[in-house]
Amino acid sequence: MIDFQGYGPRLLDGAVLTFELAVLSLILAVFLGLLAASAKLSKSRLAHGAATAYTTVVRGVPDLVLMMLLFYGGQIGVNMLTDQLYYAFDIDIFININAFIAGVVTIGFIFGAYMSETFRGAFLAVEEGQMEAARAYGMSNWLAFRRVRFPLMMRHALPGLGNNWMVLLKTTALVSIIGLTDMVRVAAEATKATHEPFLFMIPVALGYLAITSVSELVMLWLRKRYDTGFEEQE
Repeated sequence: MIDFQGYGPRLLDGAVLTFELAVLSLILAVFLGLLAASAKLSKSRLAHGAATAYTTVVRGVPDLVLMMLLFYGGQIGVNMLTDQLYYAFDIDIFININAFIAGVVTIGFIFGAYMSETFRGAFLAVEEGQMEAARAYGMSNWLAFRRVRFPLMMRHALPGLGNNWMVLLKTTALVSIIGLTDMVRVAAEATKATHEPFLFMIPVALGYLAITSVSELVMLWLRKRYDTGFEEQE
């Protein structure tokens, strides 16, 4: 087994960290995307305006810039808050933002904006007659959403959701700039030390390719599941 000049265990740990980061970021992005999409479709001007501002700013600013702003700016904001607590109540505490948590929050926040447009279009694609039929059967709004609107919405959202996941996965490489030791950072450090970029960067590329390949199989399974009952109609 190739130990990559002693960097093998660190590369493996970095790959696991990358996968965990991507999955947790996806969960947060889906939650924020559903929330923002619902806000955009609501009749509340305040909710619609806040969601529109969120998606406009995030989609208009480069991911790298947002990551640095949220990580370093967040640390500065926390420090200012703890300083105020010290001055006002003589409470002396120091909070250091964890790089992994910062990475999850930042990537989830960024891709929540992209997910919101995916979900908004999917919600609009669901025929209102389906919801009227659910209410006619006596379903509550929540039950109709869970059993009718959400499954139908997911059928339309899955292609965009899959594309966003692929881009999100590659975006995790940016967390190396905030000090998180993902597999890209480990490979970069090993390359500088050994001057053998192909020895480390090719396995990293293959690692990302392996995750995306498995993701394609998962998305295919999900599409088949949510397409159940529609094949004959199409």
